[in-house]
Amino acid sequence: MNKYVRSFLHRGLIFSGLGPVVAGIVYLILELSHVEIKINGFDLFLAIITTYIIAFVQAGSSVFKEIETWGMAKQVLFQMTSIYVVYFVGYLINHWIPFNWIVIVIFTSIFVATFLSIWFTAYFISKKVSRKLNERLLIENGGNENEWYWGIKKGNWWK
Repeated sequence: MNKYVRSFLHRGLIFSGLGPVVAGIVYLILELSHVEIKINGFDLFLAIITTYIIAFVQAGSSVFKEIETWGMAKQVLFQMTSIYVVYFVGYLINHWIPFNWIVIVIFTSIFVATFLSIWFTAYFISKKVSRKLNERLLIENGGNENEWYWGIKKGNWWK
């Protein structure tokens, strides 16, 4: 089995159990907010299964970022598309959003904006952390003894 498929399945299985917990929290918040909801056993079962699948795909899709032979745009596109499809289908099946083109456009716009915001935030943070780690390695492996390291001026006690 391909290492990426195995990793997708492994990550999905580890985190998929959180999906039903999220569904339970959402229903609890709605109840505490005095939002009147009527849910039967089938709808509750469907919500549990759907959130399980959503969490499975969302966790598993993080493997796309590790496929080094793919460019960054392809990685982002595959991750975003896989998550979008599972959210969109899940939301429609559960009637969490109506099948109305205006609502679908709004849902899609919010999803894409949120996904890209999170993705680019993570990207720039990891880039900054990588740069700092590289600077530390440079100082540790060949930098001047008087260089700053982790915000502390190195001295004789450092050795």
